[in-house]
Amino acid sequence: MSNEEIDTPVGEIMTTPVRTVEPEVTVAEAATTLTEAGIGSLVVGTDRIDGILTESDVVDSVAAERDPASTTVADLMSDPVVTIRPDETVRVAGERMGHNGVKKLPVAEDGRAVGIVTTTDLALHLPSYRVGMTPQPEPDMEKGEYE
Repeated sequence: MSNEEIDTPVGEIMTTPVRTVEPEVTVAEAATTLTEAGIGSLVVGTDRIDGILTESDVVDSVAAERDPASTTVADLMSDPVVTIRPDETVRVAGERMGHNGVKKLPVAEDGRAVGIVTTTDLALHLPSYRVGMTPQPEPDMEKGEYE
């Protein structure tokens, strides 16, 4: 991996625009947004980052038998949120994710989300970390049994 790749500003690889949701929205509505947009998280707060809601948060709430129609995003969101600035590097993003045990970092300017960077973004940007996907299972792999 070259220093150029790891020193790339996050602003160059972030996904934008970032999808946001207000804290009072129900989990059912948020889940619909996640599904329709094909994304894994929503930044909570339009003018200021109040939190982040992930697919895992939604799944965990359903497993805990919380009613998605009456539970709000504010009830489930992670807060405070670990963020990064667009001028900080991919290296810093990776370190911040690792140290904080998160997979998604909202990119913030003046307290407002301007994008998001995920572990997937980092993996796609850093060729030496790419994982090759095969179009079909290997012949010796049967019924989901892996070594």
